[in-house]
Amino acid sequence: MIDIGVNLTNARFDKDRDEVITRAQAAGVTGLILTGTSIEESQQAWKMAAQWPNYCFSTAGVHPHDAKSVDDLTLPAIRALAAKPEVVAIGECGLDFNRDFSPRPQQEAVFEAQLALAAELNMPVFMHCRDAHQRFIDILTPWRNKLPAAVLHCFTGSEQELRECLALDLHIGITGWVCDERRGTELRDIVRHIPDNRLMIETDCPYLLPRDYRPKPKSSRNEPQFLPHIVTVIAACRGQQAADVMINSRATTQAFFAIEPC
Repeated sequence: MIDIGVNLTNARFDKDRDEVITRAQAAGVTGLILTGTSIEESQQAWKMAAQWPNYCFSTAGVHPHDAKSVDDLTLPAIRALAAKPEVVAIGECGLDFNRDFSPRPQQEAVFEAQLALAAELNMPVFMHCRDAHQRFIDILTPWRNKLPAAVLHCFTGSEQELRECLALDLHIGITGWVCDERRGTELRDIVRHIPDNRLMIETDCPYLLPRDYRPKPKSSRNEPQFLPHIVTVIAACRGQQAADVMINSRATTQAFFAIEPC
């Protein structure tokens, strides 16, 4: 199984990144996609991916929180990173109207600029959407047939939003949100609607530690070693065997990112 959302550049991993990788491998996680969320962190993610060749890969992009820092919509630094063999997607890009850390017009402009870059380079996009579904769909739709593939990571929306995403032929990333009996109830009900060849799995670590994991970890930090637990919960919600979800999601992820992890 491959974890498509790993924020390994986060400072919470500064003391033990090597051990985090070792624990992931011991847990049966066969590959990691390291998330780039700003120009600086995309550069860091690429460098980290290069330390674990054919096990770690990375994305290069600007998260909507950081859109305010972009002053050149041609995104030369992201374009340069996209040429690196370890970089397998453009993003994390999209919209976040929940916190509005960047002005909404700037978020929209930077999102569209990254869609345009991905289309030009024929690369998949790794996307974020929070409390901005309709604008997200409106901006993405004209670009969708110009992109080889697109995934909405950490999906937590409604059934109607899921159906609209699937109608655009999006892949869907599911996290430990599905393990939260308080917030994840609707997601647990609708995750079965995602076709096998559109479902990908992720931790989004260090965030979203599975709430129902036992024994409860001493730290609230999530990490890739918990991905098998997330898969088990997803499988139960889908009425499938965990092994089948692992096999199918791995094949789907490899095809999406055009990778062959060790």
